[in-house]
This record gives sequence, C-alpha cells and structure tokens, in this order.
Amino acid sequence: MRTAIPSVARKAAFALTVSAVLVTTACTGQSSSGAEDDASKETTINFWHAWSADSEVKAVKTLVAGFEKAHPNIHVNVVGNMTDDKINQALRTGGGKAPDVISSFTTNNVGKFCSSGALVDLNPFFKKSGVDPEKIFPAAMNEYTQFDGDRCAVPLLGDAYGLYYNKTAFEKAGITSPPKTWSEFEADAKKLTITKGSTYKQLGFMPDYHGWETTTEHYLGQFSPTYFDSSGKSNVAKDPAFKAAFTLQKKLVGDLGGYQKLEKFRATLGDEWGPKHPFQTGQVAMQLDGEWRLGMALDAKPGFEIGVAPLPVPDDQADQYGKGYITGTIAGVAANSTKQNAAWEFVKYITTDTDAVVGFSNDIHNVPSTLAALKSPKLKYDPRFKTFLDIAANPNSSSSPASINGGVYLATIQNFGYDYESGKVTDLDKGLAGAAQQIDTDIAQAK
Repeated sequence: MRTAIPSVARKAAFALTVSAVLVTTACTGQSSSGAEDDASKETTINFWHAWSADSEVKAVKTLVAGFEKAHPNIHVNVVGNMTDDKINQALRTGGGKAPDVISSFTTNNVGKFCSSGALVDLNPFFKKSGVDPEKIFPAAMNEYTQFDGDRCAVPLLGDAYGLYYNKTAFEKAGITSPPKTWSEFEADAKKLTITKGSTYKQLGFMPDYHGWETTTEHYLGQFSPTYFDSSGKSNVAKDPAFKAAFTLQKKLVGDLGGYQKLEKFRATLGDEWGPKHPFQTGQVAMQLDGEWRLGMALDAKPGFEIGVAPLPVPDDQADQYGKGYITGTIAGVAANSTKQNAAWEFVKYITTDTDAVVGFSNDIHNVPSTLAALKSPKLKYDPRFKTFLDIAANPNSSSSPASINGGVYLATIQNFGYDYESGKVTDLDKGLAGAAQQIDTDIAQAK
C-alpha cells in the first residue's frame, strides 16, 4: 500500500551504503542527554525527511500539525525529499538550517549513525521521560534502531514482508491454501509453473536474488540466522541457517527450470514499480513483497483475486510460521542540535504517541511501529493488510542487525548469493567462509 518512492529511496540508500558514501566515522560530538535547551519555551526545530509523493507530504504535514497542537510553543520547520547523503552532510556541518530531527528510509545505516556520533543516544531521553522502548516497540524494530548499546534511532512506521499469491491460479492448480513450510512452498511453486515452449506461460515463483524483493536478507528472515557472534565476528559460515537458506533457494532455482532459463524469462517481465509487475499481470503466481504491494497491485486491477499470507518457513521451524523480515523508517535527534530537548519532544510524539502513529500509518499505508498502535481499533486497512500487522508483532520476526559500516555486510552476502545461484561458485561451504572473511575484514577497516 506504500507508493514506490520510499522503497526506491531505500534501495538507493543501500547502494550508497555499499560505496561508503553515507555517514562518515568522523565524530560529531554525541550528547548523552546533556541537552540544556528549555522545551517549554518558544522555539523552532528543523525536521528533515525523505518522503516526496504528494500524499506522503500531506501525511507528514498532518503529523506535524498534531504535534504543534499538543506543543504550541514548539514550531517545526519541515524539509522533505532529503536523501541520506544530504542528511549526512548536514549532520556533519551543523548550523541554523541543519536538521534537529531526521528521518531515514534505511535501517542499514543505524550502525554508522550511532558509532559516528551523528545522532544522539536516546536511551537517556527515554529514561528521563519514563518510557521503556523494550515494551512499546516490536522486537525486530527495537533491535534495528540501536547499535552497541547506543539507541540513536527509533522506529517511525515499518515494512513487513510476506507472500502474495494468485488465488485464481491456486484454484486452477488445485491448491486450497497458501504454503506454510518450505517443502509446501516448493511443491506449490512447481505445481503453479506452466511452461510455454522454452519459456513460461506462468511461473510459480521467481526465486532469483535479482528478482523483485527476493534479496538474501528477505529470504534469511524466515531462517532466523544469527549474523554475528558474541565477539562481533561474522557468523555466515558457522550458523547452519545460512547454509540451509542458500541450499533451499538454489534447489528451487533448479526445480523451476534453472538459473539461465529463469533469468531469460525475468528479462522479459515488467519492472517492480510499474503496472506491469509480473505478479500483477499474472505471469508470476506467488510473490515475496512488502505491505505496500497490496495497494499497488489492487490499483493495477489484476484479473484475479489477491491473497496474502506470511512467507513459508523451513520445515524444521514450522512452529514459527507467521514470522517475517521487518525493516522500516527511523527517526533520530542530531548531535549538533542545540535544541535537543525540544527535538526529543517531537521524536517522542511521532514515534510513541499511539494516535499519532496510527494516524500516520493510515495516511502512509505502512505498518505501525508500536505494539499499541498495531492493535488500535482506529487503524483503517484492507482486511488482508492485517497479515502484515501480525508479522510485525510476531516476536519471531527479525531484521538485519546494525553494523559499524552500514549494510556492507549485506551486500557481501547478496553478491555471494548471485555467484552461488548462477553457478559461478559451486562450493557452498568455501563460499560462505570467504564471505565471512570479507565481512570481518570490511568491519575491521571501518573501525
């Protein structure tokens, strides 16, 4: 139900992370709730965010208006359509026009934001306000907004990933319900695949890592891996969850026709953000995607009924069916801000006030980011959207942990995935060991 803009921005931010353009390691002078401004006095704070679509800009204005009504002495100057690199530059330079509060679409950079001191640790502010983040935020969101004990960010709405499926195609194939385990998923994907000469009339599922949202981290969310050990070293070669995920995905690629055939077919399909997305056209019967896809698919007016369910889990984790990969938008207070107490009042309102979070969720069509908001009767949504609310609230749902060099380690895993599924790398154990070594080297160099 989200527009394409935010996820595109997320992918752009991820690319910037990989090239190390984002938050530098130069210290910006972190505050530990030593802010001295009087939040009860008349003041104006600057809020920079990345939303740009008209409906989203309107939603932000409504959110800000609610805060200003509750805090008439604090005025908010809003600056939208800000990418992470622009935000990073402003956080480094500071000044009167720099942001006091920022919002970013990518969680990959939390480790950099925290370790560089660009954003203040909000733990002291939470403590001073008598708010326990462990009790108000879903577990995965609570995890991805902190790094090394530093909570430099808070969740501001979220994204949950699940399985979309073509109910009409399911009925024709004699499938009565969405798959819950990987073996059921694999069987359904094969049953739903209809070949046409050397290509496909209908593909059950596009498993390639180059597909639409079928990234390694989104798959891995169903396997509950531990990315790093207690000493901070990569666990990619040690945790069997990684080997299981790569093995099962590679087998599915082979069962559905092989990498070359799938890639040739994928090259003929529509892009992720247009009306010709292959799930919406019926060319692909099942799709891994986020909650925003529902609205986009409905707007495309497909000639079939859309079903939504959690993504299947490995057979040995059947009791955890219902979990999924979680990510989302984050907010934080600039370390260079001279108005941190006022900035905190704004951040606290937009991220912990139940009605504010619910209202913003209704307007943006993203998943609410507090446990109370997820259960609010004021939420307005298509009944199928509840699947994503349940995934977000599920304690077994997970995200990718923060790292000092942002999402570089995720790019390393993804690149290995490309090489393994294509056959460029054939020794899985050796390949995972190499990826782990590269991750450790990159992190060591970033410190």
